[in-house]
Amino acid sequence: MNRDYDAELDELKQQMSELKSLLRKMNGFEEKLPVIEGADSASSCSIYYSGFYRSGEQIVRCEPQEKKAEELFGLQSGKAAKILSALGHKQRLDLLLEVWNEPLTGAELVERLNMGTTGQLYHHLKALTGADLLKQEERGGRYTIPAHRRMPILLLLSAVSELIDTGDYIEMTEARNEAHNYLGRSSMEGYDLHQLLWAVLSNSIQEHQAGYCSEVGIYLHDDGRVTVADNGRGIPIRLLPQTGQPAVQSMMTKLDMFSDPKLSFVASGAEKGISIAVVNALSRTLSVEIRRDGEINRQEYRHGIPQSGLMTVGRTNETGITVTFLPDPELFAGRFDKEIIEARIQEWGEQFPELKFDIRAAYETQ
Repeated sequence: MNRDYDAELDELKQQMSELKSLLRKMNGFEEKLPVIEGADSASSCSIYYSGFYRSGEQIVRCEPQEKKAEELFGLQSGKAAKILSALGHKQRLDLLLEVWNEPLTGAELVERLNMGTTGQLYHHLKALTGADLLKQEERGGRYTIPAHRRMPILLLLSAVSELIDTGDYIEMTEARNEAHNYLGRSSMEGYDLHQLLWAVLSNSIQEHQAGYCSEVGIYLHDDGRVTVADNGRGIPIRLLPQTGQPAVQSMMTKLDMFSDPKLSFVASGAEKGISIAVVNALSRTLSVEIRRDGEINRQEYRHGIPQSGLMTVGRTNETGITVTFLPDPELFAGRFDKEIIEARIQEWGEQFPELKFDIRAAYETQ
């Protein structure tokens, strides 16, 4: 038997490359897409897709298809907007998902979705049936999704799944627009930027109270940024199954997921506490460095939006976290004042005598 060792090695190399790619995705690292030579214009782009779904006892397959960029970019924006608006409501999506596997009556939908009244249900049913996204089997009968609409709906949900993180960034924008809820009253010049620093430092203090942090360093930069570093445990970097993101990214971008009112710093006159995600949302730039499990991992943000995947940048025997951020000058007034910070640190030092604080400013090292 003759063996083609070169072909076997090539196949093994391809399998190892695919395995490496899957492992990187599982660990939340950004995957770089290959660059196709000559594909430098919209006219040279294409989308290929295929798939299948189960309908009763049958498997319905969609043969491989291609959509060229000219078709996609040539869509009438008005009609496209109407389609998206017809689906742009949580209860309408819930309706489609409920009837995906089995036809349901209006009464069954009201019960399953806890809508309370049939009037509310039929308002959404009218929009979906009018758009031919739902059909009623017969008058007073069950609702179902037309067969020819099922694959397009799956494709749309697939596209949404690739954009799902934008929901977090929309919330970040809303947080900036409603900064008063987190920061209380502002002066004519803007909000007090020290509130963000107190919020970051409160995380280090909580680590100290839990028995994991003994030192906190604060460094004031010339450009208005501030760095806070501690020797606590560091935020976990493992992938969270409920978000599909590294824990640190979820903590930095999801305003409500890790927000405990009892643990968050609350500014005077504010309605909500300031979590680290709120600090991220209200900062022009922010970088976080995690020292944990023998590695140093780093990620950069701008207005709360990740500018890169979580990157491993070194190895270390230390643990802790370093956060460097620049408060958004459109919201905050002035610069960090070392005397104000020292006064606050003195209060904390009396309250937590075993926690060591060290504050330095750039102008002191020049």
